[in-house]
Amino acid sequence: MLQEKVKVAHITDLVPLIGKKVVVKDTEIGLFLMENGDIKAVNNICPHKQGPLSEGTVSEHYVFCPLHDQKIDLNTGEVQEPDEGCVATYPVEVIDGDIYICL
Repeated sequence: MLQEKVKVAHITDLVPLIGKKVVVKDTEIGLFLMENGDIKAVNNICPHKQGPLSEGTVSEHYVFCPLHDQKIDLNTGEVQEPDEGCVATYPVEVIDGDIYICL
């Protein structure tokens, strides 16, 4: 099955370690520019209380939900113990400064 690439932002729209919410086909996605220049994309809705992850605090490769501080790995989408759950992650491509999410 071919993945569809959707342009969601430009690299200049992102600030390191500050999330940005984008909406693709009725799905909220949080974009995160990491300190090393990588861009991570995860479903923006925390599985615990539906907090907006793009408003959370980023540390290393984790985002902390702004509602209840659940720690989520931006590489895998896994909620860290003692909490449970997972959010979807999305492959990201940057082409000429434009950010695409592969769905």
